[in-house]
Amino acid sequence: MRKIGILTGGGDCPGLNAVIRGVVQKCLMNDIKVFGFKKGWQGALSGEGSELTFDLVEDIHTLGGTILGSSRTNIMKIEKGPEKVRAVIDKLGLEGIIAIGGDDTLGVANKLQKMGMNMIGVPKTIDNDLSCTDYTFGFDTATNIAADAIDRLHTTARSHSRCFVVEVMGRHTGWIAIQAGMAAGAHMILIPEFPKSIEDVIEVVVDRQWREKHYSIIVVAEGFELSGMDQENIETDDFGNVRLEKKEIGPKIAKMIEAKTGIITRATVLGHLIRGGTPTAFDRVLGTKFGVKAAELAIDKAYGNMVALQGTSIIAADLEKAVTIQKRVDAEFYENASYFFR
Repeated sequence: MRKIGILTGGGDCPGLNAVIRGVVQKCLMNDIKVFGFKKGWQGALSGEGSELTFDLVEDIHTLGGTILGSSRTNIMKIEKGPEKVRAVIDKLGLEGIIAIGGDDTLGVANKLQKMGMNMIGVPKTIDNDLSCTDYTFGFDTATNIAADAIDRLHTTARSHSRCFVVEVMGRHTGWIAIQAGMAAGAHMILIPEFPKSIEDVIEVVVDRQWREKHYSIIVVAEGFELSGMDQENIETDDFGNVRLEKKEIGPKIAKMIEAKTGIITRATVLGHLIRGGTPTAFDRVLGTKFGVKAAELAIDKAYGNMVALQGTSIIAADLEKAVTIQKRVDAEFYENASYFFR
């Protein structure tokens, strides 16, 4: 009987369990066993995990997080990491691995594919920054939670005539910030793709005061950097990503606004809040479709691919292209949002 592995890597994300359920049920119905690795690539290094059954995955698509656990393990930085993964694959009798993750997790999968290990990718990132797919699961849930929080802050900001700076996730791209900010009527949106100076921000805040609006909501992606300012040297993780929790761009901008205008300004960092909890109906369905398609690729032995959403169709996309070209917010989208920066 054929057998494949499955793992979830990187940050947790609403919809992960829907993918796992889709993979397991489709594979088992086609006489392919599924071994679930614990804690992402860490489990693939040690072999920790167990076989997944119909009973284990029943109804898990409604749950947030991942029943397999996760980690940010970069096996390429571990001595003989790829060789250890290959040994585990051989020991367990696996034909290949379905890796569910973002650019870091799938970047590792792509490198292992080039080394002769069969890999299939499933795009998981609330940042929605993987190319080849219109949406990644988890993004819809994250933007809905962020938009709801911003809606609520409008009430407090308006009542107390204050400025609020709302920081949301978005390391390299501003998809969450622009989607949630537009939906919730933010007065300015700051994202990594389009630099702004603190003077640009203050101009909007002061103009609203002059027009007797008396409050402002600024949404900023955590990876945004103010133009014209020296960047700090901040520690990085195993994949070379800046630890953005140390950067605190939201609180930093809030302090600068208050210092330069005298307007009481508060910062709210939504952080991990927006990637927790139960997935939206959209993410449950998208995750399920991704899982079923990944299983179909495994059944057909079509390794080296990543499942993707294009329009309304779930397709197979080239794994390497997906992880080497970052999907960024385009100028037209940002220009549309900027019409409301007032």
